[in-house]
Amino acid sequence: MPYKNNADRPYGREYKLQKARGEDEDRNERARARYTFDKKNGKAARKGKDLAHNKPLARGGSNKDGVKLQSPSKNRAGGGRISKPPKK
Repeated sequence: MPYKNNADRPYGREYKLQKARGEDEDRNERARARYTFDKKNGKAARKGKDLAHNKPLARGGSNKDGVKLQSPSKNRAGGGRISKPPKK
């Protein structure tokens, strides 16, 4: 949403809307997963790779379900599979 130069941006309102949508929880869950992985394996172990959850956060997954290293293209392309029903 664009703002005029003479109007202040409502940061407080934007923060409340983010909290209401639950955006912070998923972001924090991803950050905790990266931190834990880096602490255990070293930051160099995931250089050039993404840390993907075994069960996506969008489908109710968490760090307890486990994480795996994937190439960025494969991990980010997986977002399309979330909206499709599982194959039988």
